[in-house]
Amino acid sequence: MKKLFINVRYWMAPLLILVTLAGVLLGGPYVWVGVVLFGIGLIIDTATIPFHPPGAGVDENGETYGLPTLQNVVMYVMLPVFVLLQVALAWRIYQYTSGVPIGDGLLFGVIPTQMGITGWELVGASISTGIFAGIGIIYGHELAHTKGFSFVISRLIMGLSGSSHFSYAHVYNHHLELAHQDDPATSPRGRSIYRHFWLSHMGQSKFLYQMEKTRLTKLGKPFISYENRWIRGYLMSLPTMVLFTWAGGVIGIACMFLVWTISNFELEALNYMEHYGLIREKGQPIDYRHSWDNSNMFTSWFFIEIGRQADHHDRGETHFWELDDVGAPDGRWGYFTEFAIALIPPLYHSIMKRKLATWDKNLATEGEREIAAKINEQARYEMPEKEDSYGII
Repeated sequence: MKKLFINVRYWMAPLLILVTLAGVLLGGPYVWVGVVLFGIGLIIDTATIPFHPPGAGVDENGETYGLPTLQNVVMYVMLPVFVLLQVALAWRIYQYTSGVPIGDGLLFGVIPTQMGITGWELVGASISTGIFAGIGIIYGHELAHTKGFSFVISRLIMGLSGSSHFSYAHVYNHHLELAHQDDPATSPRGRSIYRHFWLSHMGQSKFLYQMEKTRLTKLGKPFISYENRWIRGYLMSLPTMVLFTWAGGVIGIACMFLVWTISNFELEALNYMEHYGLIREKGQPIDYRHSWDNSNMFTSWFFIEIGRQADHHDRGETHFWELDDVGAPDGRWGYFTEFAIALIPPLYHSIMKRKLATWDKNLATEGEREIAAKINEQARYEMPEKEDSYGII
């Protein structure tokens, strides 16, 4: 029973994705269910700040409580689920642009559904889809640390949001250059989440572009070819573009970009929160101190332990259910809560300045403190004298 509970708790996000899909299909006010669920998640995440359970762990024989086959199947199944989510939105876009009258109907001849959709409801359906398409990040991220078939699934999941470059950039750039200026996914001190969104997204795409340019040159192959993994990644997004263009022309493309913007903003928000302001000298080993852990109960279960960043960066190919607390600095809040605070940059920076002051004093090396002082001066990032103990905010 314990083993079943440990594994079932990681199905929270998949179930809510299916609920969001159902809301888009049902129509009417139900199209806003994804937005409502996000709000509920924020409330639960904040309410569970005091609770920080361990990871899945191991039994008395040293065997993991995780069920690898079951969890992998769930991750693979998420690809067709995300495809269906986009198809459902495209169907609603088609109804709107075709002028299908608002009225009662039966979906698949069985389920009572509102046929037709208003402009306001289409906005709600697009935002809900964007929010939970963005949750695909956690599965695309997990599978990016695999090889072969699973890695292709990662690329396809990220391709649904126009971000297939992530799978390569995350493994070959972020995990090697973490907490250094050469890692676009690490936000320097003083940067807002909004600016980081664009700079990190484009920086990771640029990394793969340059990596492929160098690789293909060494192989004596042309840059413009199917061998180019940067180009191939964006081709994975082509079916989505064709689908939304067919469904509603300009309106369809506008909805698609809204979905892509929301989902990619969520991706870069995670990068932002995981390593904000932390510093590492070039060439020095990556240590636990170079990540902000997040062991909040709701965050751990909903985001399949992605908050255990320090252990993840130490053991990159370790499955999420095997990650645990390794004593890294932990903000003690959840990702939903921190995300809401980060949307107000002055508030977020006022909190993080205290945490970084503690990090600089107690965890940073002498070289890292020197770099921190220069960055603080350049960014006019005045550090408070009062520190923080990584406690509850």
